[in-house]
Amino acid sequence: MTSLPHTSFDQVGEASTPEDLRAHYRFVRQQTEALCAPLAVEDYVPQPIPDVSPPKWHLGHTSWFFENFVLSKELADYRCFDERLNWFFNSYYESQGPRILRSQRGNMTRPQLETIQAYRQQVDQAMEALFDQYEAGLPQVLAELILLGLHHEQQHQELLLTDLKYILGTNPLYPAYSKTRPSTPTKAPALDFSTIEGGLYQIGYQGNGFCWDNELSSHQVYLQAFEIGNRLITNGEYLAFMQAGGYEDFSLWQMEGIEWARQLEEKAPLYWYRQEGEWWNYSLGGLKKVNPELPVTHLSWYEADAYARWADARLPTEAEWEVAARKLQPKGPADDHNWVEARQFHPTAASDKQFFGQCWEWTNSAYLPYSRYPRPAGALGEYNGKFMINQMVLRGGSCATPRSHIRVSYRNFFHPDKRWQFTGLRLAKDSQ
Repeated sequence: MTSLPHTSFDQVGEASTPEDLRAHYRFVRQQTEALCAPLAVEDYVPQPIPDVSPPKWHLGHTSWFFENFVLSKELADYRCFDERLNWFFNSYYESQGPRILRSQRGNMTRPQLETIQAYRQQVDQAMEALFDQYEAGLPQVLAELILLGLHHEQQHQELLLTDLKYILGTNPLYPAYSKTRPSTPTKAPALDFSTIEGGLYQIGYQGNGFCWDNELSSHQVYLQAFEIGNRLITNGEYLAFMQAGGYEDFSLWQMEGIEWARQLEEKAPLYWYRQEGEWWNYSLGGLKKVNPELPVTHLSWYEADAYARWADARLPTEAEWEVAARKLQPKGPADDHNWVEARQFHPTAASDKQFFGQCWEWTNSAYLPYSRYPRPAGALGEYNGKFMINQMVLRGGSCATPRSHIRVSYRNFFHPDKRWQFTGLRLAKDSQ
């Protein structure tokens, strides 16, 4: 079993010297390679749906990012590996020229995997030369850009795993990506609610290290008193919703949601399969019986919202979630919260008052800019700002998230029908 490298949150969050940043660069790039180690050559190519990118596209795109935004501008003698690759590996940057349609990335049988690996190797060698060039000290703007590129690659590490899970999990052989260490079965604690008093609260990024632009600016919000669940909703609880006819009860669903649900081949979370009267679900460790005590995951926002209404509750807003997480788990994310480094690749426990890891939590908030949002100029302004429409916010990270990548103010976002990510839910209620 290939182990994943591990570092602390503070180490990747800061880059005080060129050598620190060089170490961060090596760490993140090695982590990507470790995640790819179990793959067969054939696993790198498929794209079953437009949302899923082939693993070798992730390898090429993350290398393109450093070549295009850093090396070609900062290393005087750098020569692009192959300018034709810009067409394949530009993701959505209109300012960086034409690109392949996202839905056609799986048609990329060429360049071959070994070519993309050579591309990655050239970029890594050139980045080492760049660090040597600035041994006395990196310009702040350049250091911040490299750090952004590393967090960008960590996002793609999570996408790599979730995309690969769709590739393997929709294969009728249900092949395992990697053998996972068996976790000790844990009974979920009783579902309870904590009351958060109404008042003015500060949300958004409040530190001095790295954050995404969409976490800015820190600002005050007024919240009415509310209650929030002490844990994630479990498979067993969601199964009760299914057995009660939750997918057929139109009164529980938004209009778009019920139309979406009617098209489902299986009225169940993604990767759930019924075999001989029992429910099984696919994990990256293979096909296993559904454990009723574990957090339910791979839900769309539509499903999460319908379940919450069935349970006489609702989803928390993202401000409520962040305030509750700061109050009920003041130390924030911890090393033992089931991140990708644990190599479980699946939720392992519905722990009491744990707001981080396991699975991303849908909120009832549309993905919009905060007040005084400082949208960056140039190409990097395309990274988050232009996606702030028609999507919903998720919080907390998942079992596929790198530990050093997450923080309490982190805002993830997807369209409400998407569920190939590790997405689950926590309930909230208005305080009586």
